[in-house]
This record gives sequence, C-alpha cells and structure tokens, in this order.
Amino acid sequence: MTDPIVSVVIPAYNGAGLIGETLDSLGRQTLTDFEAIVIDDGSSDDTRALVRAWPDPRVRLLEQPENGGPVKARNRGVAAARGRYIAGLDQDDLCRPERLARQVAYLEAHPDVVLLGTQAEQLAAGRVSAMAHAPHSTPALIAWLLWIENPLVWSTVTVRGSAARALTPFTRPEVLYAEDFDLYHRIATFGAVARLDAPLLLYRQHAGGISKRFVDSMETSATQVLADRYRPVLGDGSDAAARLMVRHNMAREPVPDRATLIRLGAAITTLQAAFVAAERPDAESLRLIRWETARRWRAIGRAGLRSGTISVADVLAARPAHLGLGYAGIETLLWSGAVGAVRRWRG
Repeated sequence: MTDPIVSVVIPAYNGAGLIGETLDSLGRQTLTDFEAIVIDDGSSDDTRALVRAWPDPRVRLLEQPENGGPVKARNRGVAAARGRYIAGLDQDDLCRPERLARQVAYLEAHPDVVLLGTQAEQLAAGRVSAMAHAPHSTPALIAWLLWIENPLVWSTVTVRGSAARALTPFTRPEVLYAEDFDLYHRIATFGAVARLDAPLLLYRQHAGGISKRFVDSMETSATQVLADRYRPVLGDGSDAAARLMVRHNMAREPVPDRATLIRLGAAITTLQAAFVAAERPDAESLRLIRWETARRWRAIGRAGLRSGTISVADVLAARPAHLGLGYAGIETLLWSGAVGAVRRWRG
C-alpha cells in the first residue's frame, strides 16, 4: 500500500449528528489521494458505529479507551498519519471541494512554507457569512499577526508531515484550548506560516454560549504563548503585555481606562518595530501589517468608547503615532463615545 499525499486528522467526541457531513465534504475533494483518520475520544453516542460503517475505505477509525480531550486524540492521529502532508479538521467543519488540492499545490510550489491555512467562512443557522480575519495576506502579515492574535482557523490548516513528526508532542496538552496557536509559534522554527486567501472551509457555529471555564483556560494558555514570544523584546514586561493583548485585542474586552490603553498602545508600537526590524517585510507586506494593526487599534478604541470605560479624549491622548486613530474618522469615534455616554447614563 502506498502512502497517501494527505492525512486528514479528525478528533471526534459525540459527533454522530455532524461528522457525516464532514466526511461527505472530504468525499467530494478534487484531490482523491488522501486518508481520513477519525479518532473517537470515548464517545457515548453512535460516532464510532457511524465511522466504522462509513463506505469510503479512505476513512479509518482509531478508538481512544476513554475521553482524554482533543489534544491527546489529535496527537494520536498525527502519530498514525502516513501522508506527506497532515491536514487538521474538526468533526463539524466542512471542506470546500478544492481545499486539499489547492493546499498541496501551494506547498509543493513553496518549499519554504511549513504550515498553510486558508480563509474560512462561518456557517450559522444555515447561513454562510464572512469571518473577521484579514481579507488579504502574505506570509509576513501572518507572521506578524501571530504576535498579537490567532489569525488561522485550525480546520483550514495543512502541515508538512516532516515538520509535524519533528514536534514532540505535536500539540501540547498544557496549553489546552490554545494548542493550535501554540503550534503555529512552535512550528515556525521549521519554516514560514502562510494562508491562502480563498475561503476553502465552512466553520460551523453552534448555538449556545461557551463556558467561562473554557474561555478562562483559553486566555491563560494564549497569554503564556504570547509572553514567551515577547520575552526577547519586552523582557520583564512580557507577561503584562501578553495579558493586555489577549484580553483587549483577542478577547475584545473593553479597556478599563486611559492608562491601560496607553500601555497597550506602547506595547504594540514596540513589538511592531521589533518585528519589522527583524523580518524586513517587503513593501506590500509592510502596508498590510500597518493597515491590519490599525484596524485592530480602531476596534480596541471603539470597544472602550461604546462600553463607556474611556472617552474620545482618552483615545486621542493614547493614540500611538504609527496607528493614528486606527483609520477611524473622528465622526466614528464621536458616535462610539456618544453610545458609551448613554450607557453610562443608563447605568
């Protein structure tokens, strides 16, 4: 038996109601030389029976003896993968037919790229809509965004098998709920991380809120990842800067006051200057880096204004020179400030 070009690794837990559509989306791939490895993580529903009976011989089932979480399940799948490339996919997301073919073609043409994501669209209540990720990218932009957020959807990611197998473990259990974000930073030592700008995945949004325990764990893990990234640049200030970045840029929590906004702006300024000096991005990448950073600064300012925790005067006083108003006109700031004032008055 020859090894497949791509191994698609799918951790599954009580996914009987959705995983069939996911496997159907793989069956429609224009690249047909793949294997799909479903790792059942101790499901109590019919997931195992459904996958075991799946008519496509490219789909194989691994069974965990008990539920151990998606990190352990994913790592077992990667260990069993035979493909030249390893693709991530969650049990409920749907691949566009050309996803694997386009990613393999790109990776074959760009040997310096070790991990490749794609743009994604979200599917909620039967409706497809755009996600908030940067619409256009270069590897340099993705590298910069990894310093301030998670710019990739895990289910879009395809990794070179040689790099995946060199990581021990592939994903780390101690950074639970941010293990993908951690992986992108760790694997960058082997080559570039890039993204195709075509939306080649439907990311399924589920009804119901995410538990606070999940959110707290994710923010703690993401903070750990960014603090490690920042340490060569910010030294003892790394932990504090990482907490600000996760809380107010990634989690979109409004800043509580002007002083916090100033500290966050100073951190972004220092980090971006260090990144540009080290990476020397080309003119197009530098333009995108500045534009996308300014967009995020605008969102940070507007969130504080609309919540009423800061005023327009605070935003104007705190703005870093390289970000201006985050490409938000003064009218936008005044409107957001007015919304915040009403909220303070009602409160």
